[in-house]
Amino acid sequence: MTAAPDLVLTGARVRTLDPARPFATAVAVRDGVIAAVGDEGDVPGWRGPGTEVVALDGAHLVPGLVDAHSHPVWGLDMATGTDLSGVTDLAGLRAALAGAGRVDGWVIGYGLDHNAFEGRPVHHDLVADVLGDAPAFLRLYDGHSALVTGPALAAAEVAGPRVFAQRAQVVCDGAGRPTGHLVEHAAMELVERVMPRPSYAARRARLVELLGAMAATGLTGAHVMDAGDAELVGAVARETVLPLRLRFAPWCMPGVDEAGLAELVAAQGRGGRHWVVDGVKFFMDGTVEGGTAWLEHADCHGQGTAAFWPDPQAYAAAVRALHAAGVRTATHAIGDAAVRHVLDVVAGLGEGAAGRHRVEHIETAPDDLLPRFAELGVAASMQPPHTAYTRADGTDEWSRRLGADRAAHAWRLRDLRDAGATVALGSDWPIAHYDVRTVLATARAPRGAASARSGLTGLEALEGCTSHAARAAGEAEVAGRIAPGYRADLTAFAVDPVSAPADELTEAPVRVTVTGGYVVHRGE
Repeated sequence: MTAAPDLVLTGARVRTLDPARPFATAVAVRDGVIAAVGDEGDVPGWRGPGTEVVALDGAHLVPGLVDAHSHPVWGLDMATGTDLSGVTDLAGLRAALAGAGRVDGWVIGYGLDHNAFEGRPVHHDLVADVLGDAPAFLRLYDGHSALVTGPALAAAEVAGPRVFAQRAQVVCDGAGRPTGHLVEHAAMELVERVMPRPSYAARRARLVELLGAMAATGLTGAHVMDAGDAELVGAVARETVLPLRLRFAPWCMPGVDEAGLAELVAAQGRGGRHWVVDGVKFFMDGTVEGGTAWLEHADCHGQGTAAFWPDPQAYAAAVRALHAAGVRTATHAIGDAAVRHVLDVVAGLGEGAAGRHRVEHIETAPDDLLPRFAELGVAASMQPPHTAYTRADGTDEWSRRLGADRAAHAWRLRDLRDAGATVALGSDWPIAHYDVRTVLATARAPRGAASARSGLTGLEALEGCTSHAARAAGEAEVAGRIAPGYRADLTAFAVDPVSAPADELTEAPVRVTVTGGYVVHRGE
């Protein structure tokens, strides 16, 4: 080491994920990268007059944890108002709305489970009497649908069905009157544009608070599957150190033209300290519960046989154009038909496609699709906490729509790893909580419809938020392990995240979180 480090972490049980040196007890950091990995005896020779030394007293230090699918900026708007995630039935929903606060006269809620409707069609009549004349926008947990009331529809001047360039719907009854069920982004945006919006100052304060809270769970980075807000993030990054590295992938939607693709290409590489635009996000389908997952056979309501892109070949053309320009892609694909189409498109890209494309979610997939991920070098990005929205007995909306056979293929984390795939793990916040300890725990012990299947090992789960997340982002040479020259992104737990029981891990104290060489969280 030619110069003294800025930071030394000592007295740790270091799991490096570096085959050249799997374990150590001390790490030195300089200028945001790891300068040396060694043992206690090396520390006196490393230290300089300006070196900060953090004694970890036996804590378990691992590469910094990354949420491979999150929405920390867009989620500021999604997770606004009354938290309805604890509602389990219609009576509970009505009670929550009766006591909900108002935002400029509106009732705004988020996190509502489809199962709360107890099998009933989503309709504003179910809650109209408890809300009176207040316009209401209640976002369902999947982020792809909402229930809005009559006054909200009137404010947005939505009085009947609409036609969209993407697969979206203003659900209407037999007489053509909106039921209040808005399915997919284009439909929800009709009402969102007339809703009250938090001020810039409020959003900035919430972003800083949120990123700090995420770091407190051990997160050092997030693959952000949307464009975010460059002005907001850039301003915060100039004023302070972002506790997480944020990699943004703006959306490419149906109807995009050459100019739109050119804008997406031009946006790549923009950023600042701890944030960058790198990649583009597509949607190949919606959600199972909303009836918009693209399935090879219809769900129990006869839905799910259409892609999010009305012309799937237009999606293929957009991916080819971006790939030719050197842009990485991530595609939301939940249903089996959607997953198959994405893999087919990547297969058609030819040489140079491996390691540059990924599929998000993969909630149900037949056996024949699993080996294709490794064969094509396509990363599988999955969110184990989503399994909690299903039930082992198959009585939940997700399982009922798919039927027993497809529900038995739920969240095949174990099978994809066994097939040699890169499996990156995330939360999809605000769809599920951002706490990365829960991501690790549910990857090892999936819940609901996936509970009958084996989960990942403790080491594989850790890799999903470290080395496999780095692979999925094309960063395997600079991130995902503790080794000289790699980013100084580090997480220290009071327990070993590999060997501790899954239920113990969810409550494990986080001793230190380091991002880019900055100590961004210090635990008790």
